[in-house]
Amino acid sequence: MSSKSVIINCRLVTPLGRSAQKGEAMRHLHTLDSAFVCIEDGLITATGPMSEFKQAPAASSDTTVIDAVGRALLPGFVDSHTHLVFGGFRPEEFSWRLKGDSYMSIMNRGGGIQSTVNATRLAGKPELIARAEWFIRRMSEMGVTTVEAKSGYGLDLETEMKMLDVIEAIATADHRQIDVVSTFLGAHAVPKEYAGRTAEYCDLIINQMLPAVKHKARFFDIFTEKNVFEIDDSRRLLRAAKDAGMQLKLHADEIVRLGGAELAAEMGAVSADHLLHVSDEGITQMAQAGVVATLLPLTAFALKEPFAPARKLIDSGCAVALATDLNPGSCFSGSIPLTIALACIYMNMHIEEVITALTLNGAAALGEAHSVGSIEPGKAANLLLLDFADYNMLPYYVGMNCVNTTIWRGNVVFKRDAII
Repeated sequence: MSSKSVIINCRLVTPLGRSAQKGEAMRHLHTLDSAFVCIEDGLITATGPMSEFKQAPAASSDTTVIDAVGRALLPGFVDSHTHLVFGGFRPEEFSWRLKGDSYMSIMNRGGGIQSTVNATRLAGKPELIARAEWFIRRMSEMGVTTVEAKSGYGLDLETEMKMLDVIEAIATADHRQIDVVSTFLGAHAVPKEYAGRTAEYCDLIINQMLPAVKHKARFFDIFTEKNVFEIDDSRRLLRAAKDAGMQLKLHADEIVRLGGAELAAEMGAVSADHLLHVSDEGITQMAQAGVVATLLPLTAFALKEPFAPARKLIDSGCAVALATDLNPGSCFSGSIPLTIALACIYMNMHIEEVITALTLNGAAALGEAHSVGSIEPGKAANLLLLDFADYNMLPYYVGMNCVNTTIWRGNVVFKRDAII
């Protein structure tokens, strides 16, 4: 596409704003049945009804025109929690879980995160880059234009830095077709060489890892969980990361109710993720502190666990985001269509809330709501066109991809013909 483009005759569907929408406001979408969007140098410059199109910046011979009649135009999806850089696969663990083994029992017998750590330590950067870009191409086909990528399968300085180098490489590649936000997750588990010495591993993170990674990752994340990093160790690590100038995230209250949501509110975290067992007090404190509750229904589905209480979180005034949690163990899926179906069918979210959760609120969970996540002048032209004009087709066409075209920074990066 040229540096100037215009989308015409679309049905415009978008949340509005430059911060997360909370509670009942998540249902408020701005819609125009016949609209245009003007784009220049990767940014949205104007939007409005087609009746005003002649008064908009004029289309000229150097402007690419996309006629989107019969299609809904949405902001590009934001997948704000993924582990897309890793070595090896763990299909045998999926089979074990189907036979009744729990996530923690697999982890305690040497599987789980440590298994991927072993494979990632052995993998070279080219292999890790190629695999991550394979995932990203499939994300793009489902309308994802911004993704978060975590480290956390190294658990030593050398491999954590290698993973962050890989994330930086895919985020800056000339052929990239997605925005990538980096997160350091060195506190993902206690590695086997530090078994029984959690405090010493925390020392390693604080004294050696943080000084090296603080300029390579925007966020510091931690798996706050019983028998992993409990509340006191988590608080210590989060304070050190905050002092180092990093923004904070937590894997919180996933396996048991430990108080991770309350800790996220106390520490001013940008998001608390998972929240399957969040307490009522944790919900109240997150709502008051403005912590984005990032829910990961694919993981609950794959683990056969109860879903996070999305309805209670939203009705209590929280900002809720949705993400896939793509990872090699507990959730080997990056399916946006299945995420939408689970959120609507099993988590009782309205489709308008789901759209906000996967766009503007996902952007807010990455500190990017000022620049992406809605269709407004001044924001990046990260957009998607559906096969249909009615966005209710997203949950209705259960688990199937309704995205026809993905536009990143004003460029078409994915397009398929629809036969309807």
